[in-house]
Amino acid sequence: MTDRDGSGPLTRDERLAQQRRELPDSPGVYLFHGAADETLYVGKARSIRKRVASHFSGGEPRLTSRIERIEFLVTATEAEALLAEQSFIKRHRPRFNIRLRDDKSYPYVCVSLDEEYPRVYFTREKHRSGRAYFGPFSSAKRVRETLDLLGKLFQFRTCEGREPGRRSGSPCLDYFIKRCGAPCVGYVTREEYRRNIDAIVDFLSGRYRQVEADEREKMEEAAARHEFERATVHRDRLRAIGSLFERQQVAGGTVGTADLIGVAAEGADANAQVFQVRDGILAERQSFYLDNQAERDVAEVAEEFIGQYYSASPAIPRTIVVGPYLRERVELLAAALGERRGAPVEVRVAERGDKRRLRELAERNARLALDQDRLRREHRRQRRVESLATLRDALGMDELPVRIEGFDISNLGGDHTVASMVVFEGGATKKADYRRFRIRGERANGSDDFASMEEVLGRRMNRYLEQIELSPHDGKRDESFASLPSLIVIDGGKGQLGAGMRALRPFIERGVSVVGLAKRMEEVYVPGRAAPLDLASDSEASKLLQRVRDEAHRFAIDHHRGRCDRAMTGSVLDELKGVGPVRKRALLRHFGSPERFMAASREELEAVPGVPGKLAREIHEQLNRTG
Repeated sequence: MTDRDGSGPLTRDERLAQQRRELPDSPGVYLFHGAADETLYVGKARSIRKRVASHFSGGEPRLTSRIERIEFLVTATEAEALLAEQSFIKRHRPRFNIRLRDDKSYPYVCVSLDEEYPRVYFTREKHRSGRAYFGPFSSAKRVRETLDLLGKLFQFRTCEGREPGRRSGSPCLDYFIKRCGAPCVGYVTREEYRRNIDAIVDFLSGRYRQVEADEREKMEEAAARHEFERATVHRDRLRAIGSLFERQQVAGGTVGTADLIGVAAEGADANAQVFQVRDGILAERQSFYLDNQAERDVAEVAEEFIGQYYSASPAIPRTIVVGPYLRERVELLAAALGERRGAPVEVRVAERGDKRRLRELAERNARLALDQDRLRREHRRQRRVESLATLRDALGMDELPVRIEGFDISNLGGDHTVASMVVFEGGATKKADYRRFRIRGERANGSDDFASMEEVLGRRMNRYLEQIELSPHDGKRDESFASLPSLIVIDGGKGQLGAGMRALRPFIERGVSVVGLAKRMEEVYVPGRAAPLDLASDSEASKLLQRVRDEAHRFAIDHHRGRCDRAMTGSVLDELKGVGPVRKRALLRHFGSPERFMAASREELEAVPGVPGKLAREIHEQLNRTG
């Protein structure tokens, strides 16, 4: 882009100023992009031009200093903009938007209504048609607790597949511990099983009074027919449900069905609490930890959380109670959520009564959760520092081993030998810096762990010497290999340590410490000393070394298994040059098997449809070379 008189390229500030002048004075969504065209922030506004201007005049240099390009999407209303904003946030996951700290999908309870005997199970997906989803839940633990309760009350099958049962034709353990009625062997009819599933759906939907009334009716009906065993089952369910409701009854009984949302924010951290009240019963209390990198105020955090939470929720209640900080936004939120629900939604700030009391309780829980989380993180950080200090003293190092790299070799009978490099910084894993290696050296007598370790550490050393010559702005620079470790941990005893020392001489000259950790007795060996260090295996220093060693071992094993799996499922066609997936399938279809293909003559290869004669001759030559 050039300036208006064509004299030269525009500066970044000039380019952004020109883009800002072109923004519309209309409702919609705007996206800030960074230097690598990554999405930094997604926002919505009644006026895109005015809202973007407020970012540049409102003192947000951590965000605005990174912006290279502004993109926008005009919508008809601000409510539509709110819905579009959540779609963009879910797609791009911008750094400066409010985000759930747990990056995994929300957990749900799913009921497979598309099956003759529906299952009730844990899932993180909600896209399959014919199935009912309930949630989202704040943790997998809450889902499993809910499933455990439902299993005790309504006895549903847990076996996999569309049909119940197993090959033996006898009931499984769930029947004998009263968690399943055993529809697989006809101990419960299809109609009765479906009635239990209907009760589960009512229960998960919050229709608790309906569930209680149905169980009472079934009990009285069974008693009238003198089916006392069945009546006893319904009586026990009724007592369990009544006991549960009594413990979770909301005082006053005026809340009805509603979600009450409390939010607390402090610095870059935030927490949101959702109290789900159904038929006057506190059904669930969800707690969500949020990343607030832009340190936005509680109103912005609450508004963005509500949008994200209900964009993932299969059902939205008629009433949502929020704090007074959202007083000016209730109409917008009601319009957006009503459009998503397909029916009116009331978003209100409760001023008195049980709704206000519960909403304030949710806010107190959110503040308490933030305080507890901060204390837990500070405690973990303090323990890591103490472990590093203990390790520094045990090894006689001058400084804390801030960056620790662990190496391990994995093989099985000398095949597919691989190595791993894991990284701990500040006593915690830094998985972005993990690296894997395939052993290149030829071993005359199968695997040789000493030689393999020397090769891998030599390659690590060479990569460091290459990388430190590159500029930090060079795209070829690998920060993991360019970093100088404080300590290198080798999985093995004196033999592996000696092999490592031969390869790591330049590191050692730069002050890097090297130790070997033997598995048998958790013995720690250091260079120049025949006997292991007098370091108790249950000390904090030894435990830290063991964590590094175990993580390196796990990472190496995963890589080795992957290579073995690929080798077992691959064929000679995977090694041929010039043969892609399409031609590979064509060759297999033509010859019927890899063995028949291997025995093919040049004339037979040239007769394969879609394979040029020159390529057929090249394939024949490659097959001859491989024997």
